[in-house]
Amino acid sequence: MTHPGVLLMQGLARLPLPWLRTAGAGLGRLLFMLARRRRHVALTNLRLCFPQWSERERIDVARRSFVLFTQSFIDRAWVWHAPDAVVRARIRLVGAVDELRKPEAAVLFAPHFYGMDAGGAAIMQQAVRIGGSIYSPQSGAATDAWVRAGRERFGDVVLINRRDGIKPVIKSLREGRYLYLLPDMDLGPEESIFVPFFGVPAATVPSLPRLARLGRARVVPTVTRMTADGYEVRVDPAWQDYPSDDVEADTALMNQRLEAWIRAMPEQYYWVHKRFKTRPPGQPPVY
Repeated sequence: MTHPGVLLMQGLARLPLPWLRTAGAGLGRLLFMLARRRRHVALTNLRLCFPQWSERERIDVARRSFVLFTQSFIDRAWVWHAPDAVVRARIRLVGAVDELRKPEAAVLFAPHFYGMDAGGAAIMQQAVRIGGSIYSPQSGAATDAWVRAGRERFGDVVLINRRDGIKPVIKSLREGRYLYLLPDMDLGPEESIFVPFFGVPAATVPSLPRLARLGRARVVPTVTRMTADGYEVRVDPAWQDYPSDDVEADTALMNQRLEAWIRAMPEQYYWVHKRFKTRPPGQPPVY
C-alpha cells in the first residue's frame, strides 16, 4: 500500500504552483519560529560567514531561507509526480547547456542550494540521459523508496550508496556517465580537509577534484535558483585546468567559487546544515 505521505505529495502535484508556494511560505515562517535548534544553526552559520551584516540582516536572510527550504520540499511533489510537460515548463536550463550533451563524462558540481533536486531532475529530463549520483539512504523504508524513485524518475540514473565507497563512482564515470555531485558539506574529519569557506576553516570533502581526476572527467558547475515560476538551472562552461596536482588548492578553489554564487542568492543556500561542526584541533565548537 502506498504511504500516506506519498499519496499527499501525489495529490499536491496537481495543484497550481502559486498555491503550493503560498502554503510553503506560511509553513516556512512557522518552521522558523518553532525549529529553534535549526534556526540557531542557520544564524550561527550566517554570523560566521557574514560578520559584516547586522543581526537584523542575518535574521531576515535566515527567515527567507526557511521559507525557501519549505517551498522546495513541497515542490518535490510536482518535480517527482507531475506530468513530464509540467516539469519541463517549470524548470529551465540556461547557460552553457551544450556542456551537458557532450559524449565524455563530467562531474556536475551542484552545490546545496534549495533547488538541487529540481535541478537534478531537469538535467536528466532535458539534457543528460545517462547519469548517476551518490546517495545517502533515508531513515524509513517508505521515505527511502520515495526519494529513490524521485531521483531515478528521468533518464538512466544509477544511485550509488555512499557507504559503498569510491570504486563504483569511478566505474560509473569511466563508463561515460555524468555524476551529479554535492560535495559542499561537513562529513566529518575522516573524509575532509580544512580549507577556507568565507574565511573560516571548514572541513570540506575533496571529492570534486579527486573524482574528476580518477574518473577522467570534466567539472561542469550547475547551480539551481528558485524563481517565482519554478527553477532556473545555470550551467557554466567546464572549468579549465581543473583539477590540478594540488587537491587542497583545488578544494579551496571550489569553495571560493561557491562563495560567489552564495553571495548572489544567500537566502537560497542550505544554512540549516552544520557546516562548521568539525573544528580544527584546539578550536572550540561553534554551535
